[in-house]
Amino acid sequence: MSLTRAVLRLGGNFRVCYRSHQGIASYATPKVQLPACTAIRNYSDKATEAMFSATNYKLHNLDQGPATEFKVTRDEALEYYRQMQIIRRMETAAGNLYKAKIIRGFCHLYSGQEACCVGMEAAIRRDDAIITAYRAHGWAHTRGISVHGVLAELTGRKTGNAKGKGGSMHMYAPNFYGGNGIVGAQVPLGAGIAFALKYMDTDRICVALYGDGAANQGQLFEAFNMAKLWDLPIIFVCENNGYGMGTSVERASACTDYYTRGDYVPGIWADGMDVLAVREATRFCADYARSGKGPILMEVATYRYSGHSMSDPGTSYRTREEIQEVRKSRDPITGFRERIVTSNLASAEELKKIDQEVRALVDEAVQLSKTDPELPVEELYNDVYQGTPGYQVRGCQPTQLFPSS
Repeated sequence: MSLTRAVLRLGGNFRVCYRSHQGIASYATPKVQLPACTAIRNYSDKATEAMFSATNYKLHNLDQGPATEFKVTRDEALEYYRQMQIIRRMETAAGNLYKAKIIRGFCHLYSGQEACCVGMEAAIRRDDAIITAYRAHGWAHTRGISVHGVLAELTGRKTGNAKGKGGSMHMYAPNFYGGNGIVGAQVPLGAGIAFALKYMDTDRICVALYGDGAANQGQLFEAFNMAKLWDLPIIFVCENNGYGMGTSVERASACTDYYTRGDYVPGIWADGMDVLAVREATRFCADYARSGKGPILMEVATYRYSGHSMSDPGTSYRTREEIQEVRKSRDPITGFRERIVTSNLASAEELKKIDQEVRALVDEAVQLSKTDPELPVEELYNDVYQGTPGYQVRGCQPTQLFPSS
């Protein structure tokens, strides 16, 4: 018999209402602690949606904040889980390729911060603009670059997102203005993008991201000031992962409440390890910026499991126990998995199948990124400028001239 059940909160107790072929009935339960979600369940299938809550937002110069109760559909939950797992496994693969000396140069991994990019992407439009710092692999993927495109770019192959010429910090997609290698420099660039969007009379917004290590730079405050003067449609986002290279936020900043550092720019703090809290906070900020009210600042409190870059073991300024404790108690993927299983949006078997599909996807991308052809030497002189007629580029010797396209 198909049985549908709904849970209703009644003070400290709750009442279960159910429908069967005999009609509607109910019974009261003893006083228990309910989880922070409620779902309409059908035992012949999975729930199609569930209600979740997030109440730990902090506000600056705002009378109200994001919704504290919100709906998540089954399709949304499965997609968020899949995206976070893809980014986690892709970054693990990138780390292994770097250790094998197949990836060279700079490489900054996003492992642990997956809820930030997945949650924000879920709350904005595809035609909105994103610009971020050099920890950009996760953002590159959510903006539409395939795992193969990311990993092949890291290994310098011609099938990479930027033909293997950009590497870890310089990947691009439509409305994704890339990672940027100069600390904090992307923030005033983001203000410029927002100015252009407003100048062209669109309703699009820009999201400009930076880390806590860049939060004390003067160019950020200049960008905040201009954005507020001109009411630019921009969300300034501080991805606070606790450490700027090897320096903790407490040692680097006299004020670690980064969401308040815009002063006259309103701000909001959200749990960056909770993909749903990030989604709702971003949705609030996007509505604010899109409505013509001007800039808003958001801080997402997150954590990186790896070192600052691959040259940093990440354990000289923090303990292994600290990292393991975060993995155990705050991991964005395992925490989300438990919530959607508990709310009956998905089963453990379904999520295990997604894990297997993600593993196969990334494994295939790894093999391609190791075997795809590299660029010929002649490509060194191409793509200097975009859309210009053919011309010649001087080589190392004044007499050496090479055709460019």
